This record gives sequence, structure tokens and C-alpha cells, in this order.
Amino acid sequence: MQLSPIEVRETITKEEFKRDFLKPQKPVVIKRFIEDWPAFEKWNLDYMAEVAGDKEVPLYDDRPVDYKDGFNEPHAKMQMHEYIDLLKREPTKFRIFLWNILKEVPELQKDFSYPDFGIKLMKGLPMLFFGGEDSYTFMHYDIDLANIFHFHFHGKKQVILFDQEQNDYLYKIPHSLITREDINFADPDYDKWPALKHAKGYIADLEHGNVLYMPEGYWHYMRYITPGFSMSLRAIARNPKNLGKALYNIFVMRHFDNAMRRMKGQAWIDGKNEKAIIKTHRKLGIS
Repeated sequence: MQLSPIEVRETITKEEFKRDFLKPQKPVVIKRFIEDWPAFEKWNLDYMAEVAGDKEVPLYDDRPVDYKDGFNEPHAKMQMHEYIDLLKREPTKFRIFLWNILKEVPELQKDFSYPDFGIKLMKGLPMLFFGGEDSYTFMHYDIDLANIFHFHFHGKKQVILFDQEQNDYLYKIPHSLITREDINFADPDYDKWPALKHAKGYIADLEHGNVLYMPEGYWHYMRYITPGFSMSLRAIARNPKNLGKALYNIFVMRHFDNAMRRMKGQAWIDGKNEKAIIKTHRKLGIS
């Protein structure tokens, strides 16, 4: 993989963001943007255990997709205080993602505001993401191909990004939003996955208070170097092509994939995984 550092800005104005990153659809890490939020001082694992400790949370790990799993179906559930105790006690692969804080813990919305980046944010969908030491997400892109603003709290994590132009090199699984799950994007085996050598992307480490902007439809892989959590705010895709893909994913693709899992079982999952290799290598003339 050919990874360039994501550009870093200490702070940024709306005009600078629109000109330098939103319009050209380039990622950026902003280091000092939310220091006036109460969340900047308050949000850590202990605080989350205090305000949401009795909430049952959905947990996901790095096990391969199974045909019996529904779309985004959790692998386990646990009370938040138990999960945070686990994060602090030992490494764990369990993660929380897409946890809507407005729905689950409404008082947390008092700790942050919706920044003006020159693009309308969807105010009903602030989502939290948690992970243990060395846990990671599979390389994926979001179903709605949204513009994503990722606010990181507590700890440190690494992010690797690719735009949609890199699809031919990433071993994308058909009828899904992920690449092959057995690829280690932190240390890829180029003998097994030779197409990855051609993929051009971005890399950065995020620390407490950093804001990462991920443009529309960007693939992202995130690995928690230490236990921590982040919040994402999103804005609808503005590019008509990306908006069309988003509508297809939401209203057609995910329902078709679920139906085929029910009809064909594990053979559907295994077939998709094999096609990811065949299609990628065929396009690149790799035998």
C-alpha cells in the first residue's frame, strides 16, 4: 500500500475547510477544534461508565461474517459499566459502533455542539464508537457514503483511508461494504494480496480532541492502539453519483444480501469471498 500522511491542521476556519478539503474531497485531521466543548474535558471512559453504566450495549468483534448474522447484528451484549471495566482491565476485541447517544443517553448532547463546517450535519445521528487495545474495524465504507466528522476521545487510534477510486485494489466483497476480512491492513501480506501494492491511501494517528474529516464514501480501517472511543457526525453525500450509491445500498443491496444469506446460507458468503479475489486479480491481470 502507498500511504501518505493525512494533512494536519492545528485549527481551521469554515472557509478554509470548504476550500481545501470539502470541495476537493480530501481528508484532514484538525488538532484543536473542540476545546470549548464540555466533552473535551469530561468525556473519558470513567465518565461514560458513570452516565451510561446501566445501558446494555451491542458489541462486535473481528470474527468473519456468518450467513446466520443479520446486517450489522451484534456478536454480544453487555452493560456499559461491565464493558468499560473490561476495556480498562485487559485487551479485548469487542467494539461498540453506531451507538446513538441521543437515543440512549440524551444528557450527553449537552456536552457538544454541531460545528459549522459549511455543510449541513444530520443532527439526529451522533454515533459513538468504542474499542479495546488492538481491536480494529474491518476495512469498510459507510452505507450512506456520507461526509463524516470523527471526533476522538480518550486514548489513541490509527486510521487508514482509501477513496472509492481504489476499489479495484482492495479485494472488495460483492454486495457488501467491506473488503476481505482476512486482510491485515496494519501489516498486509503482499504475496497473498498483491493488488494491495497498487492502493494509494492515507494514514494518521488520532489522539484526544482530534477531529478527522473523511470525505464521501471513503474506505476506513481503524485500530485502537489504546482503549478509547470516538463520536461521528455526518452530512449527506452531495455528489449525485455517491447519493445514488447510498440509496441503492440502503434500499436494495442490504435487503438483497440478507435474502441471499437466508436462501443459500454460508455458500453465499464463501462465494462472495472467492469472487473478491477473482474479480480483483482479473482486472489487474494477476494470475
